[in-house]
Amino acid sequence: MTLFSATSPPSRSTRTRAHLLPIALSGGCAVIAIALVAYLLWPTWGAGGGANAPDKLPVSIGGTLFNLPAAAIRMKIQRHSGPQERIDLDFLYPSLESPGAPKHVTVDSVDTTLQAIDRIFLSIAAHHDALAPEQRVGTIYPRYLDQAATMPEDGLTMRMFRSDTPYAGEDLYSAASPVLTARCTRDAATPGMCLSERRIGGADLTFRFPRKWLSQWREVTEAMDRLALQLRGPRG
Repeated sequence: MTLFSATSPPSRSTRTRAHLLPIALSGGCAVIAIALVAYLLWPTWGAGGGANAPDKLPVSIGGTLFNLPAAAIRMKIQRHSGPQERIDLDFLYPSLESPGAPKHVTVDSVDTTLQAIDRIFLSIAAHHDALAPEQRVGTIYPRYLDQAATMPEDGLTMRMFRSDTPYAGEDLYSAASPVLTARCTRDAATPGMCLSERRIGGADLTFRFPRKWLSQWREVTEAMDRLALQLRGPRG
């Protein structure tokens, strides 16, 4: 006797739903992952991290401990304690206070006028035994500098980098009291900026500020010195 199965083959709609389920699950996981990355990288609009967020974070960079104001850390993904390779901060000048939360800008509300820079930018990064800033000034920069130097003006000396060097379009400023060394781009389509470096333990601190601030270079130098002292953690 021939037996016939009472089970009918799955319908086309059932097979379609079975194929769509893994695709829908994969799409949902992708959306969640993108949302998480966007949350970590997107600037913080409005108030800070909340009432329970610490004002300062203990962070180890290159094995050197720093106590960093959380509100001054520019990227949300860097706002956590513990070891880090690099952190980027900014501070209002001359108060050296942490800037407020950035305003939410839309296409309609964006201001296209060039705004004056009112802050010092600071990057702290592990140096991994790279050439120290003072060694770079003493051994590397002299190879690329023009031999002529300006007479010291208000204690500040300027030497130009030659146009056939990696530092073309930049000038080197130096002073002895207080000690300052700054490599500055020249004013062009955008205002010139200065870079001044110093080493603390296993980390290099790189300060950036507008070149026009050199008219008050002593005050700027003292501000950078205060920041380096304030941010350094316990030396135990």
